[in-house]
Amino acid sequence: MASDALYINEGITIAGWELTEQFVLAGGPGGQNVNKVSTAVQLFFNIQNSPSLPDRVKTNAIKLAGKRMSNEGALMIEASRFRSQDRNREDARERLKDLILEAAKPPPPPRKKTKPTKGSIERRLKEKSGRAEVKKMRSRPGGE
Repeated sequence: MASDALYINEGITIAGWELTEQFVLAGGPGGQNVNKVSTAVQLFFNIQNSPSLPDRVKTNAIKLAGKRMSNEGALMIEASRFRSQDRNREDARERLKDLILEAAKPPPPPRKKTKPTKGSIERRLKEKSGRAEVKKMRSRPGGE
């Protein structure tokens, strides 16, 4: 278990007992270090049952998490970018913080409906009548 709390912003702090870390073998380059030492970190955080997050942030975070969410509502972040356990641990916690900050953003303001200006209406009607004249000129002359 992760011991220290994760500070997100003034209103949101995730307690240390809510975060679970598991160290696994990382793939990719790194030679003997990768083959012998468990440097990759899997950080688990149960979003659905967390008392630290407001409901709106929970729903937004679940949408943002996508395939990283389990059926039980737990988010798994795997970090194996660095060769040391400590740096991968910090990277995983930072990525969780970024996801929750993105979910905590306020919704965008509603769109205000606008009317077209008088000049733009006149220009559109003039363009329409101009196109009609061009098409009329393409037709066969009348039987006069």
